[in-house]
Amino acid sequence: MEVIIALLVIVIAIVLPGVLLYNRLVRKRNAFKNAFAQIDVQLKRRHDLIPNLVETVQGYMQHERETLTAVIEARNNAEQIRQQSQNAPGDPDSMAKLGQAEGSLGGVLGRLFALSEAYPDLKANENFQSLQEELTSTENRVAYARQAYNDAAMRYNNAVEVVPSNIIAGMFNFTRAAMLEFEDRESLQEPPQVSFS
Repeated sequence: MEVIIALLVIVIAIVLPGVLLYNRLVRKRNAFKNAFAQIDVQLKRRHDLIPNLVETVQGYMQHERETLTAVIEARNNAEQIRQQSQNAPGDPDSMAKLGQAEGSLGGVLGRLFALSEAYPDLKANENFQSLQEELTSTENRVAYARQAYNDAAMRYNNAVEVVPSNIIAGMFNFTRAAMLEFEDRESLQEPPQVSFS
């Protein structure tokens, strides 16, 4: 009887920590996936605002057709990749494509806003001002959500890599989550150059 109790204690001492580590990994994985869902909501909002912005700008910027076309193409590409990435949050390839698409979209939006400086009537348009303000607000939300996602992914990655949870992670195929960085962030941080010559 004592041998059975001793074996039971040993089994519990081995199994219980494994169960606790597994549950911890699941909670962290769910946290980074939830954080990605928050990014997705903000990116969808951003993508939905852009057609309204382009529609407002079109009447004023007749000679900027190339820029408007680039904005729409970048928006459509980013929306398509956003939809695809919903099924693979944390996947390195998916996060790289999403980051690149969103970075490109941010770059062409920056050019559009820089060009708008040359059109005083457009800048005075209430609809344009409202959309520009909403997009700015959304950009801030995207940045905040992206930071929350990257923080959650880092906590998850740490749990996947540290001993002893890495043993459980390896046994149950918990893989690292990729961070989300916008590829064109350098050009987004540069002030736009406007020339009236």
